[in-house]
Amino acid sequence: MAKIIALCNQKGGVGKTTTAINLAASLSVSEKKTLLVDCDPQANTTSGLGIDKSTINTNIYNLILGDGDPSQAVIKTGLSYLDLIPSTNNLVGAEVELVGLDEREFKLKKALSSLSANYEYILIDSPPSLGLLTLNGLVAAESVLIPVQCEYYALEGLSELLKTIDLVRSSLNPTLSVAGILLTMFDARNNLARQVEEELRKHFKETVFQTVIPRNVRLSEAPSHGKPVLLYDVKSRGAQSYLELTKEFLERMERVGKEVVNL
Repeated sequence: MAKIIALCNQKGGVGKTTTAINLAASLSVSEKKTLLVDCDPQANTTSGLGIDKSTINTNIYNLILGDGDPSQAVIKTGLSYLDLIPSTNNLVGAEVELVGLDEREFKLKKALSSLSANYEYILIDSPPSLGLLTLNGLVAAESVLIPVQCEYYALEGLSELLKTIDLVRSSLNPTLSVAGILLTMFDARNNLARQVEEELRKHFKETVFQTVIPRNVRLSEAPSHGKPVLLYDVKSRGAQSYLELTKEFLERMERVGKEVVNL
């Protein structure tokens, strides 16, 4: 059965989708059979992997609203070990439509249950909010990976997300844990970035990944070419950072009994 990890942060622009794409791609080149699930109505994960949204028939909207076959929603990517469940902008209406449904928080979990045996890892890219779509991701997941931009409001936003995770754990998903906190968009020349890193490591210790994702032009350019940075420029600092993160991530996830941390 797959390990299911939700990538969450209610703040936008923290590198969540970049991390989802490039961690999934790096797992793929490590020959780990991986499914990436795009749960964001902006569908940036889908376009960032070069998928033409106009060609999609079944997507995550159909699965969450209960009228789609999960196996029909899975599409191949340019990497042998990486599949995708895409999103389109019709997912915008899902938040409203879910409100009136029974067990609305469990729709994604139910959809993924029939696919879990086919993969080693399932990564869920959540929207930048704490609405029902993100809640579905947290209920479906075993653990949460939290990308945090190295900037002033990072600790405040992280505190709110951790409160939400605690609420989900207490009422909907008691085994949910934090797989790790990832520092993104790091600029070593910036005193504030170094201070944020110091504070995060002081408060959350080994929960924070040692690997730090730098600001990198190639990382920013890759989505416009519909490619993970590994396929766009594998020698770039961004690509090498995600390969290093994947190594650390796998070591953490495969550490028996210690793969996740409760905060």
